[in-house]
Amino acid sequence: MSYTNASSGSGSRGARRTVEFGRTYVVRPKGKHQATVVWLHGLGDNGSSWSQLLDNLPLPNIKWICPTAPTRPVTVLGGFPCTAWFDEGELSDDGPKDVEGLDTSASHIANLLSTEPSDVKLGIGGFSMGAACALYSATCFVHGRYGNGSPYSVNLKAVVGLSGWLPGGQNLRNMMQGSHDAIRRAASLPVLLCHGVGDEVVPYKFGERSSQILSSVGFRYVTFKTYQGLGHYTVPKEMEEVCQWLNERLGV
Repeated sequence: MSYTNASSGSGSRGARRTVEFGRTYVVRPKGKHQATVVWLHGLGDNGSSWSQLLDNLPLPNIKWICPTAPTRPVTVLGGFPCTAWFDEGELSDDGPKDVEGLDTSASHIANLLSTEPSDVKLGIGGFSMGAACALYSATCFVHGRYGNGSPYSVNLKAVVGLSGWLPGGQNLRNMMQGSHDAIRRAASLPVLLCHGVGDEVVPYKFGERSSQILSSVGFRYVTFKTYQGLGHYTVPKEMEEVCQWLNERLGV
């Protein structure tokens, strides 16, 4: 069963704006609580729909936390306001343009994980824009800090991105150079990326390129799954492989 509770956050330290996050939906583990995963929805969605899907997965030892993004004007929608983890225009290899928005959401996610028991493994996953935010959180973990320089203190053990992209991937190589701690953390963090070849919203090339960039900068355990004929949505086979991967990586 899932239940709801209100959740709000002001983002990372040093952020200039205060944003209000929507409702957070929590799926309690049906077995022994061994891992907690924050799962992030896509643009215009909310935490409720994913909490219902995750509640039915055969992963009884995982607690799922499904927050809802703030409502904000989104450039790619012509400024129309909807739930979004950060502002985004047309996808490109440049950016990210809204580092402040990414930092605020990544900080909110980290705060949700920071109160979990010390013996519980922590992960982040997401779909589409939620996947982009999960991958941004992975880069914050690797660097030990957010884009604004504030320290990132959550110890991640797994990151999953479905039909998403890596914000600012082109800048990642420069940020990794000369940092032995970052290289060590990247080598220890497993990442699963899944993408449909027929994705018309986030084209397949962005998922493929994200995988290539992560591998090239030192993420040793990147798995990239391709799905022929799959558009911008999930299918049972994909979620079955997510379950198998999480079982293997989190030991649940």
